[in-house]
Amino acid sequence: MAQRLATEYVNASLRLSEDQMSQFIHKVYDPHVRQRVKVLDNGGQVVVLEDDGGEEVHLPFDRSDGNYVCELSFRLETPHLTNVMRLLFSAFKGSGMVTRIYNGFMMMYYYQEGRVRKIVEYSRDSHKLVYEYKDTVGELQRIYRNNDVELEIEAIHKSINALLDLRIVTQDSNEVVRIDGELRQHTRRLFVLEA
Repeated sequence: MAQRLATEYVNASLRLSEDQMSQFIHKVYDPHVRQRVKVLDNGGQVVVLEDDGGEEVHLPFDRSDGNYVCELSFRLETPHLTNVMRLLFSAFKGSGMVTRIYNGFMMMYYYQEGRVRKIVEYSRDSHKLVYEYKDTVGELQRIYRNNDVELEIEAIHKSINALLDLRIVTQDSNEVVRIDGELRQHTRRLFVLEA
C-alpha cells in the first residue's frame, strides 16, 4: 500500500452555527492531537490543532451572519492530525479540494458539504477519473416533474382551436391557405411531442 506523504486542503471552507462551533471544539478524540481555542476581539475564534510531533494547523473562524466561517488552504504531513482534520471536515460538511500526495501520484478529492463528489488520480503523465457522484434519483425526479411537453401540447391545442374558429369565419382564400399551413405545422409538432 502506498504511503501518504502529505495532504493538502485547497480553498477549504467550513460554515458552522453557534452550536456546531461548540461541537467542533469538543470533537477531537485523538489522544495524539491537542487543541487550543483563541477568542478574537471581533467575536471570531482560531482553533489550533497540534499533534505530538509539533505539526499544527490554525483554523480561523470569522463571524458572519450569525455563523462561524473558516476559509483557508493548508498542508498536513502527520497521520494523526490528517485523520482528525478528515473526520472534522466530513462531519461538519466542509467544501473544497483535498489532495492526498503519494510517491509518484496524487489523489484529488472534491468535497461539497462534507461529501465526496469526485475523485481524480493524477500521475506524472496522466490522470483518470476514479469516482464521480451522480444524483440519479434526483435527475429522475426532475425529469418526472418536468411538464414542459405537456404545457407545449396544451398551448398547441389552444392555438389549433383558435385557428379553427378563425378559419370558419374567414372569407379570404389567401388567409384560409395561411391558416391551413399553420394547422399542418401544429399537427406535425403534436405528432412529435406525443410520440
